[in-house]
Amino acid sequence: MENKAIDRILMLTNDLRWKIGEDFHDNLAEGIYADASEIAKSSVSTPSGEKKFRLDRKIDQIVTSSTWGFPIMFLILGVVLWLTIEGANYPSAMLAELLLDKFHPILKQMAALIGMPWWLDGFIIDGVYLAVAWVIAVMLPPMAIFFPMFTLLEDFGYLPRVAFNMDEMFRKSGAHGKQALTMSMGFGCNAAGVVATRIIDSPRERLIAIITNNFSLCNGRWPTQILIATIFIGAVVPDSFSSLASLLAVIGIAILGIAFMFLVSWGLSKTVLKGEVSTFNLELPPYRPPRFWKTVYTSIIDRTLIVLWRAILFAAPAGALIWLISNIYIGNDSIAGWTINSLDSFGFLLGLNGVILVAYIVAIPANEIVIPTILMLTVLVTGIAGGEGAGVMFELDSVSDTASILKAGGWTLLTAINLMLFSLLHNPCSTTIYTIYKETKSVKWTVVASILPVIMGFVITFLVAQVWRIFV
Repeated sequence: MENKAIDRILMLTNDLRWKIGEDFHDNLAEGIYADASEIAKSSVSTPSGEKKFRLDRKIDQIVTSSTWGFPIMFLILGVVLWLTIEGANYPSAMLAELLLDKFHPILKQMAALIGMPWWLDGFIIDGVYLAVAWVIAVMLPPMAIFFPMFTLLEDFGYLPRVAFNMDEMFRKSGAHGKQALTMSMGFGCNAAGVVATRIIDSPRERLIAIITNNFSLCNGRWPTQILIATIFIGAVVPDSFSSLASLLAVIGIAILGIAFMFLVSWGLSKTVLKGEVSTFNLELPPYRPPRFWKTVYTSIIDRTLIVLWRAILFAAPAGALIWLISNIYIGNDSIAGWTINSLDSFGFLLGLNGVILVAYIVAIPANEIVIPTILMLTVLVTGIAGGEGAGVMFELDSVSDTASILKAGGWTLLTAINLMLFSLLHNPCSTTIYTIYKETKSVKWTVVASILPVIMGFVITFLVAQVWRIFV
């Protein structure tokens, strides 16, 4: 069989020589012959029935198989996310201690020494600075870990195998197999996931990937999911199973996000973005050792710092707004208090409350400041002890103390479940919205990508709340 393959290539080569002329380069034919021989030796059966061993083929038989492909894929993604979350805890705590516990009081003291007016002090230091500090402390470490690991998997050659495994599922939903890669990138940062859609050639399928990337649970939302699951989900089972129950709840939300991604992709492909699924010819590159330090450097410079800078630019005005609505009064109540009371009835229909809705409105620039904003607003409207003043976002090291504040604000298990759902199904952060516009150059599709998840969040939480109140 090997000799037949080589003879066939030589026959085609001689025919090509005859058509082009006798001055056809002999070294080209020799190169083709050498390549054909190498391919035949490694892939064609020998007379004895034995095949040459190729490590990359053996690996592919495992990682792209119908039996082991998906378990390995979810295991690797789970390990990456676990390393990101666990690995970011210590540097995040160090940055928080430096920027919030040490530098913030120093700034306050300096403001007092120079006689800065209380409102300017609060606006700049308690508003703008604190929001920026929170974003840096919470956002930088996870991205600095996730992006290099993700890029290393890409350099190694594994990520194209992920696209190969999920191509059929995305094709059935009317999307492109490469969306598997942009979806995975979205787990680190949705803005980066949107940029990653450039690998999709079809404009229609790229647009579907952009609109649905928000359903990937980004690193800014993982801390919220973990905290709420730990406080409320873990409390409904025996203590020995509380950690497992919390973990399964968070994983369930992430998987639910993937399900919504397929559902919305299918809906878009059948309605406003109709079209044929483009053919997907994926060349699986050879496995190769990643260039570790170059990958780490480029990931931090090209992805982490650029995304972080955009987040800071949007977080600064958000911090200012949070401080202003907490300290400007209309009659006997602040703008924040008045807005919370106005939204409480709507929040009740959704199984949420006015505090949560206001927090998600003012914290659009960055998901990282949602919990600090919720805690500050809860203390503001309930009058319970805690925090450092109106408009000053804070977070507590003690989970039990955090639980006490939330429960004092009227939180129940329903509130926690629907917050976890709404954290998944709400508008993208400002950085992602801006990136969507930059990538699509379309106000229309930017609005669609921003509003669609919010509408879904309202519908899903409303249905869950009504069912809960009927049967629980």
